[in-house]
Amino acid sequence: MKSIRFHETGDPSVLHWEDVALPEPGPGQVRLAVAGAAVNPADNGLRAGTLPIPVALPHVPGYDVSGTIDAIGEGVTDWRVGDAVIAFLPMGEDGGAAEFALAPAAALAAAPTGVALVDAAGMPSVALTAWQALFEHAGLRAGQRILVVGAGGVVGSYAVQLAHRAGAQVVATASPRSAERVGADGADEVIDHTVGDLADAAIAPVDVLLNLAPLDPAEFTALVGLVRDGGVVVSTTAWLETPGDADRNVRAETVFVRSDAAQLARLVDLVDRSELRVDAAERVTLRELPAVHERIAAGALRGKVVVVPAA
Repeated sequence: MKSIRFHETGDPSVLHWEDVALPEPGPGQVRLAVAGAAVNPADNGLRAGTLPIPVALPHVPGYDVSGTIDAIGEGVTDWRVGDAVIAFLPMGEDGGAAEFALAPAAALAAAPTGVALVDAAGMPSVALTAWQALFEHAGLRAGQRILVVGAGGVVGSYAVQLAHRAGAQVVATASPRSAERVGADGADEVIDHTVGDLADAAIAPVDVLLNLAPLDPAEFTALVGLVRDGGVVVSTTAWLETPGDADRNVRAETVFVRSDAAQLARLVDLVDRSELRVDAAERVTLRELPAVHERIAAGALRGKVVVVPAA
C-alpha cells in the first residue's frame, strides 16, 4: 500500500511517499480502509522530534482518521467489516496517512452520517480537546460566562459551539478574518485581538478563561485578572505554563487531550442532530502532505486539512 512515512525526525523533507506492507490487525484492533487523515499542528512536533511523545520509527503520521473497517482482529466484537468509523489514534503509533491503517477498536466511534466521511477525519482530537477543556477541566455550567482566547482556530470553533450549546455566555477573541464565523458559532461578543491589549479591554469578569493561543507568558498572566474569584483558567498550550491566582482561588488547568470513544460518540451524536458543525476541510493527497507540513512549520496553516489516500 502507499503511505507517507518518516524514518528520522527533522524538517518536512524527512517525509517520504513509500510502498509499505499492508498491516494486519492484532488482538483488539481493526484495519481501516482510510477515507481521510487529518493534519494537526502537533504533527509538526512529532515529525520534528520536539514533542515529548515517543514515536516508533519509521512512522506514519495522522492520528485523526476516518474510514471503513476492512478487517477485524481477535477479540473485537462490537464492530463489523464495512462499518464507517472515526478515531483518535495513539499519537506514538502509525497513523492514517496511508491507504490502510490499524486502529484500537476501543478508540472507534461510528462516523457522523451528515458529514462526508473524508471530512469527518478532521473531528476527533480537536472536538475532544474542546469537550475535555470545557466540561472536564473547567466544569462549565449554564449561566456562566466564558472568555475563549483564540476562538478563530479549529478547536476554538468547537469550544464556542459547545459552550453556547451548554448555555454559557461566550466572549471570544478572533481576528477580523474569522470574526464572522466565530459569531456564527455562537459567541455573544467577539473581540478583535489584533487591536490593543486584551487585558485592558472592557471585558466584564468571567468564570472561565479558556486559552487556545500561543500567548506571551506575561500577557497570559495579565489575563487572569479577568477571571472572577473562584474561577478557572484552562489552556491547551501545554508548552506554556498555565497561570492561576491562589490568593483569589483561581485555579489553573492544562489540557492534555486523550482518546475517549464515549465522548467522541456523544460529539458525533451532536453533529448528527445538527447541534454541532464540522467545518468543511481542505483536502490534499498523500503526495502533497510534505508541503502541508511546510505550511505548519511556517505558521501558515489555516483551517482543517485532511489527507486523502490518493497518489
